[in-house]
Amino acid sequence: MKRVLITGARGLIGRHTSSLLLEKGYEVHAVTSGSLPEVTSEVKWHQNDLLDISGIPEFISTIKPTHLLHLAWFVSSGQWSSPNAQHMKWVQSSLELVRNFKEQNGERVVLAGTCMEYDWDYGYCSEYLTPLNPNTFYGQSKASLYTLINAYAKEEELSCGWGRPFFLYGPHENKSRLVASVIRSLLLGEPARCSHGNQVRDFLFSHDVASAFVALLDSDVGGAVNIGSGQAVTLKEIALEIGRKLGREELVQLGAIPASPKDTPFVVADTSRITKEVKWTPEYNLDTGLDKTIAWWKKELGK
Repeated sequence: MKRVLITGARGLIGRHTSSLLLEKGYEVHAVTSGSLPEVTSEVKWHQNDLLDISGIPEFISTIKPTHLLHLAWFVSSGQWSSPNAQHMKWVQSSLELVRNFKEQNGERVVLAGTCMEYDWDYGYCSEYLTPLNPNTFYGQSKASLYTLINAYAKEEELSCGWGRPFFLYGPHENKSRLVASVIRSLLLGEPARCSHGNQVRDFLFSHDVASAFVALLDSDVGGAVNIGSGQAVTLKEIALEIGRKLGREELVQLGAIPASPKDTPFVVADTSRITKEVKWTPEYNLDTGLDKTIAWWKKELGK
């Protein structure tokens, strides 16, 4: 039987992956550094701090996973603004994790990268054509890890995929992020203060991001693979659509806050690899994804 270890299994993406992998017949193991959830017969949970790399060899040798889905990374208010030292620790931990996985005869690993590895001045991001030139330490950390892991996998003949998610949203998202903050503000009857909103982005519902990672893990596609919708949408379209859905368009205040001078006008994924090679397509569009997210926030806020 295929035995998978999921890191970051309680995160925005990871929380959806266990059930999807169980449906595909995997024996699912998940790791958390916090308290263990209620024990279920389906998912086998383990408590381990992956940043303590001294414990990784014994941890991996105990589980002996055939597959590894590595989604864990440090997040605070948002992963892009997390302290640099934390990113460095996760680079070190990830390298140790993959090395031990291979040494315990692991067969396939998929890791989470980010669209922030790319040079956003190119706008349209292709795995084969767009250069890597991150403008944040988070993006640089992921890009550096990708280079090292990709080279290691080739040398050791380890099947390895690297998913680069673009702009995700959904239930459990940090309340400071765009979709969550607009929904939350409007449900509370407060103004949703936004920038001009002309920035064009590629948004994908969190459940779809998870299913894309699972599809990538279950394939033999190697190297970097963009995980996005491939659809361009402006931030103001999203904010105004949320306003329409909640009947509070008047509370959406475009131009109320300045846009960051580093805010690139256009960032959209080339999704050719994931659609043609991994044979994956999204289940949700922006309309249905926003409906699901709004419903979750209504329940969360008791509205």
